[in-house]
Amino acid sequence: MPFVKRDEQGDVIAVSQESGPDFTEEVAKDDPAMIAFINDVGGEGSILAASDLDLIRVVEDVVELLIAKGLILFTELPENAQKKIMRRQRMRSQAGNLQDLISKD
Repeated sequence: MPFVKRDEQGDVIAVSQESGPDFTEEVAKDDPAMIAFINDVGGEGSILAASDLDLIRVVEDVVELLIAKGLILFTELPENAQKKIMRRQRMRSQAGNLQDLISKD
């Protein structure tokens, strides 16, 4: 998760991938203050990109739900879609394992 620097009003004014003297607060990437900072820096394109990322997660959840309810079979999806879904599941699993290691220390 990124580390942020805030101004006197509490608004995020800088972001770093590493902690440092001015970057001591760790925030989630979907934190409202972080999203506001990204939108301010990146403009309209960032707003749309953030929305795309949210929608991608929704689509993943819908596909998983359809498979779990037996409404579609995983093997009915195109091969490229199967590979992408499997890759995302592995990445999410690995990220979860890393978060478990960090939070336990």
